[in-house]
Amino acid sequence: MAARAEPPRILVLGIGNILWADEGFGVRAVELFHARYRIPENVQILDGGTQGLYLVQFVQEADDLLVFDAIDYGLEPGTLKIVRDDEVPKFTGSKKMSLHQTGFQEVLSAADLLGSYPERLALVGCQPLDLEDWGGPLTQPVRDKLDRALDMAVAILAEWGAICVPRAAGDNPPSLLGNDIDFSNYERLQAATRHQGG
Repeated sequence: MAARAEPPRILVLGIGNILWADEGFGVRAVELFHARYRIPENVQILDGGTQGLYLVQFVQEADDLLVFDAIDYGLEPGTLKIVRDDEVPKFTGSKKMSLHQTGFQEVLSAADLLGSYPERLALVGCQPLDLEDWGGPLTQPVRDKLDRALDMAVAILAEWGAICVPRAAGDNPPSLLGNDIDFSNYERLQAATRHQGG
């Protein structure tokens, strides 16, 4: 196989819904990844949220795709598992927890049908505990695995030739999400709301 002339275009994508407790794992993981690491120019970070087929164009443009998502593996809550390549679509649709998962399976299928499919895929999935707590934060077992999930992603990206460097103190990038729904503000708001209601 001939050597690639240019670095691969890599997309780091977080999908999920932050309004449904652990459903927000993927979005929170990619948000934290953006806050903690400087990335090479050939890497793009995207909060995919629940955008479904809107994401096809981004997937088509990627040579390599790394996804963070909450996945029902049938394991202990908070368990992290990496799935790669042909296995990824199976897990994003096999045990559907929400509409976004069917949507993402369709995104991959659409990209394949359109003839522009990533050469390498990796899914960093976390087993959720609670998906029914509307407006609730990540549960503790899932929150506790965010750092490890980022370590896994950094290792995968390094395999792909993209070295991520921890940001220096004071190197605070713009929020990946809007300021009212970024991790710290959202958690503060939820805590205040629950305290008032209790």
